[in-house]
Formats: sequence, structure tokens, C-alpha cells
Amino acid sequence: MGDYKENSLSLIGAIGLGTGVMISAGIFALLGQVAELAGMWFPLIFITGGIVTGFSAYSYVKMSNEYPSAGGIGMFLVKAYGKGTLTASAAMLMAVSMVINQSLVARTFGTYTLQIFNVDQTSYLVPMLGVGLLLFAFLVNISGNSFIQTFTSIVSLLKIIGLVMFAMGGLWVAGFSITPAEGGTTTPDSTKASIIAAVALTILSFKGFTTITNSGSEIVKPKKNVGRAIIASILISLLVYLLIAWAVSSNLPLSEIIKAKDYSLAEAARPAFGEYGVWFTVAIAIIATISGIIASVFAVSRMLAMLTDMKLIPHKHFGMPGRIQKHTLVYTVVLAMVLAVVFDLSRIASVGAILYLVMDMIVHWGVLKHLREKVNAKSGIVWTALILDAIVLLAFMWVKATTDWLIVVVSIIFIVFIFVGEYFFLKYRQEEE
Repeated sequence: MGDYKENSLSLIGAIGLGTGVMISAGIFALLGQVAELAGMWFPLIFITGGIVTGFSAYSYVKMSNEYPSAGGIGMFLVKAYGKGTLTASAAMLMAVSMVINQSLVARTFGTYTLQIFNVDQTSYLVPMLGVGLLLFAFLVNISGNSFIQTFTSIVSLLKIIGLVMFAMGGLWVAGFSITPAEGGTTTPDSTKASIIAAVALTILSFKGFTTITNSGSEIVKPKKNVGRAIIASILISLLVYLLIAWAVSSNLPLSEIIKAKDYSLAEAARPAFGEYGVWFTVAIAIIATISGIIASVFAVSRMLAMLTDMKLIPHKHFGMPGRIQKHTLVYTVVLAMVLAVVFDLSRIASVGAILYLVMDMIVHWGVLKHLREKVNAKSGIVWTALILDAIVLLAFMWVKATTDWLIVVVSIIFIVFIFVGEYFFLKYRQEEE
């Protein structure tokens, strides 16, 4: 992908990247899962998730202002903890959670696309379409920053307009009645733990703002614009999420939202607009997932390249020509393809949420212990972010342990494997040097 290019991303381009990642997996893949955990008032959970994300974003904005870097979170962790196991492992948790997000978006693309043809979501075509989308994202990403920011900005604007049209149309059909979704039949009871756990998934739908931090040094006037881009992306996404959630809530009973949780927006379009509405929703989903994949691949490949340059992660060329950034792009896309084939949507989202929250807590602790004065951060806000993350993570893991324990086991294995692998890699490298 060439060298990092300063001033190659505008403020609008950065906002396009952030919203491109957020308004894809967040609303299309996760809305039904949030409803399943939170019950009839699930739209309000997106507000809670936005608030928690706002507290978390504070640490990233402060560090971006002080250390704008194309390595983003990887560089922040180095500043907080040095070039050790904790830094490398936490950065890898972030990278893996982003790759998981790519596989989530890829499967969402396949699930929604097949709604046009009334093909069952369990079809092998879902992962195959996801793999095809990831291949397309790879081709776009080797085209360079200028094309990427233009493409994602235009597509992000189109999907936001389309989603707002869908939401306003759905609310209009429902008489703009902001009422909770009717329970319907066979609706599971929500508990306090499950409602808090639902916040974890909404946080996952907002975490695309970290895409912006991973492109820090490439953004025009980064010390000013990185923070602006993060705040703008979160606010735009929150508004769109709320409108969509209320539209779906007003047109489908809760039991139907949960039943169609992987494609709930398309299902909500049927009573409101008929088959044409389904086509329109699927078209927006395709646009949204394409831009989401491209933006996410763009960010994580750069972060991995930075970690490789800092000799914090192992790297093999495997005979590939070109620079390291191009190699990490290949690794990113291949791993996302594997995950898209192996896991279903709900499990992908759950593992991604757990890994991301663990990494997020490590970042906040680093700010509190080592960088608070240097980045001029208010400890009360960072402590609040850390505590909220811990509450949400514990509730989410408790709910998953009682309903799908394999998710918790896989997540712990991922975390242990990353930490142990990084420990021995760094120890071997030090001995070699």
C-alpha cells in the first residue's frame, strides 16, 4: 500500500472511515441480537452504548491529540507501557477484534443479499458471498488512500441517507408512534444482566471510531481533526441507530425481530413497504457492508504494519513482493475470510465484543497509570470509562456463560494464546538480538 502519507486524509474522509465501519455491522448485524438480550426497550440500549463509548473515546481523543500516529492504538499502548508483552498483546487483541468485525460485516453482506432471492440464511452462499466481499475490499485497498477516502465518504453518505429514509418511512407508517415493540409469542424474558450485556454489543457497533485513530498521522491537522472526527462519527452513528431501532420496533413484534435477528431490518421493511421495501433495505445493507469492510481493512492493516515495524509481532513475507503494509493487508483479509466461513453472526459478534472490551480497559488503565498528566486527561472520566467497561464485560460474559459457554471459552483461549505467544516471541527476539 506504499508509505504512510501525511495529510492524505481530510476531516470528511476520516469521518467517512469512522461511520463507514460503524454503520454496517452495528445496525444490520447487531440490532436483532441487542433486542434478544434487552427486550422491548432495546432502542434505548443504543443510547446507553453511545454514552459508554463517549467515555471510552475520551482517552483515545486525548492520546490522539498528543500522539497522532498511523499506528493508532498500537502507538498509544507503546507510550503507556513500552515495547513489552502487554503492549503487543493488547494491540493484537484490538487487531483481532477488528478482523472479527470484518468477518461479521462480510457475513451480514451475504445474509442480506440472499434476502432478495429468499434463500435461507443457513445456506453455504452466506460465507461464500462474504469471502467475495473481502476479496473486493482487498482490491480497493491496494488502490491507495485517495481512492479509499473518496469511495468510503461517498458510500457512507449514501447509506446514511438511505437508512434515514428507511427509518422515517417506517416511523411514518407507524404514525410516528415511539412505543416499545410488542412482545409477541415465545419472547425470552430479559434480566438486569442481559440488559447490561446488550450494551456490550452496542459498544461493538460504535467501536469503529478506533478506525480513525489508526489513521492519525495521515489525517490533515491530526491534533485537531482526529478528535473532531471521532466525536462526529459517534454522534452521527447514534442518531442513525436510534431512528432505525425505533422504526424496526414500531413495525415488528419483538418475537419477530428476534427470529429474524440476522436480517431484522429487511424483515421490518415487509409490513411497512412490502417487497420493494425489502429490496431497498437490502441495497442499503450491501452499500453499508461494502464501505464498512473497506474502511476496517484499511485501518487494521496499517496498525499491523506499525506493530511489525516496531518488532512487536512476528512477520513472514511468504515470498510476497512489496512493502509490509501490503503483506499485513493480505493477512488481515485471509484471517477474516476464515472466520467468516467458520463462525455464525451471533458468535462472531460475541467474541469480538469480549476482546474489544478487554483491550479497551487496558488502554484506559495505561492512561490512568502512565499518561494522565502528559495527555492532560481528567482521571474521573477515565475511571468512569474503565468501570463501565468492566461492568458491561462481566455482565456479558455471565450471560454468555449461561447460554453459550463456548463463546466464553473461545474468547479466553484467544486472549491466552495472544498473551503467551507474544511473551515467547518477544523473549526469543531479545535473546536473538
